[in-house]
Amino acid sequence: MIHHSPVPEEIPPSQLLLRTGGACELSPGRLLDVFGRQRQWFAAVLREFGPGDWAAPTRCAAWSAHDVVRHLCDGTMKLATAGPDDRTLDLATGFDPRITPRGWPAVSGTESPGATLTRLRSATDDLLAVLRDRLACGHSFDVRLPYGPVDWTVLVLHGFWDSWLHERDILLARDLEHPTGGEATRYAAAYGLFIAAAVAAMTGQPVQQKLNLSGPGGGVFDLASSGAVTLTVTPAVTAGPPAAETTDALAGRSPVSAVLGDLPASSRAALSRMGDFFNTPIRAAPRDRGQRGAVKR
Repeated sequence: MIHHSPVPEEIPPSQLLLRTGGACELSPGRLLDVFGRQRQWFAAVLREFGPGDWAAPTRCAAWSAHDVVRHLCDGTMKLATAGPDDRTLDLATGFDPRITPRGWPAVSGTESPGATLTRLRSATDDLLAVLRDRLACGHSFDVRLPYGPVDWTVLVLHGFWDSWLHERDILLARDLEHPTGGEATRYAAAYGLFIAAAVAAMTGQPVQQKLNLSGPGGGVFDLASSGAVTLTVTPAVTAGPPAAETTDALAGRSPVSAVLGDLPASSRAALSRMGDFFNTPIRAAPRDRGQRGAVKR
């Protein structure tokens, strides 16, 4: 099967602002539009999958394509029900991105691929309806992410980043093109860089760095860590590492040094911390030895 990416849509020339302290500016209504369109494109690819495609391995070592899509279904449903002070992704409550998500697809372990695809589409429709209604009503509340409390719209961006990466985990492992657009890639790249910098700051390695990323979703990504982590993204046509490949590397899908080799060594090391953690083998309890290893997020 060969799938061609859609022609990138027009990118509005507005900045994107993410920070761990204070309000973010991420155009949540636009994000929901991008999220919905991205899921439609991905579902269209999945409709062409045969039994071998669903059972095939992915970039997540312990999961097949079917496992990854079940995870996306369960994550979508959790995102729709997240309310004030939600702590599903809070490290303080025991969340570990290498371990905790293993239990989510387990509830749908007997589901057929067709049923999973139907659930993905219906869960996405339900999610977008809930979130659009929340925006229309002007609801505002904080939830807890691994780096602290943020507005619920940032949780939506986190969910979009996770979904975008997992789509690539399935498709790139099958040598299929990932259907996406410039806005989707920019949202994913922005959040991937933001959370990588937040993890670096949490481990005592704050990052002050400006990155020029190229290709769809490219632009100027300006990181500052003075107390809070702040990322400002300005859409632009620039030379530099591709935005999509950078997002993959920051999440541990490839070495950061291979993509961001021109950055100072200190910045590369700091921005590698999240991906290194994702790829750190999990120490199993004695009775669990022999089970499968880490699941990349």
